[in-house]
Amino acid sequence: MTTTRTLLLTGFRPFGGEHENPSWQTVSALHGMRIAGHRVVARELPVAFGEALKVLRGALRDTRPALAVCVGQAGGRAQISLERIAINVDDARIPDNAGRQPVDVPVVAGGPAAYFTTLPIKAMRLALQEAGFPVEISQTAGTFVCNHVFYGLMHALRAQRQVRAGFIHIPYSPAQAASHPGAPSLAVETATAALRIALQAALRVREDAHLPGGAEH
Repeated sequence: MTTTRTLLLTGFRPFGGEHENPSWQTVSALHGMRIAGHRVVARELPVAFGEALKVLRGALRDTRPALAVCVGQAGGRAQISLERIAINVDDARIPDNAGRQPVDVPVVAGGPAAYFTTLPIKAMRLALQEAGFPVEISQTAGTFVCNHVFYGLMHALRAQRQVRAGFIHIPYSPAQAASHPGAPSLAVETATAALRIALQAALRVREDAHLPGGAEH
């Protein structure tokens, strides 16, 4: 018998008075599906420093995934952002949902300055471009709860080299953008379809070829 491996996806609860968060709407739409032989398990994270990592670590223990991808919203961005680097700093411009606002505090005391994603982000970008989705490789996940989770994810998996992981930002949903005049948006259904293609590429390609702008197939 073959054992179906798990693909862990996380999204966030609504933040700052919003009534929805497209990151959770997107990943929850894929919950229970099978992608490239992997069963998708979606978990919702609180938008709260510290607490988000407790929930994430519990999800990692429960699911023992072969691939783990955290998804967050990035209001103001027009494209799906495949994040390259997580840095070891919490520096919140505004409070989280629990009222916490750390400034210049490490995510993990004594941890490395940064972690690189272990996802094949160039192959994922190419797959999304070929499918017609707006996509970019981003060099910063910020210093708020998204980066906090991204860094915490990579730190938790630092000794499990076989488990690849990373972070993806998606734009506001149209409903959110209506409350933020001029902000770009992406339909949740579109983001969901894009995420599925990105995950297929991540499972198909082990790592990017070391060519400028290129990807291994």
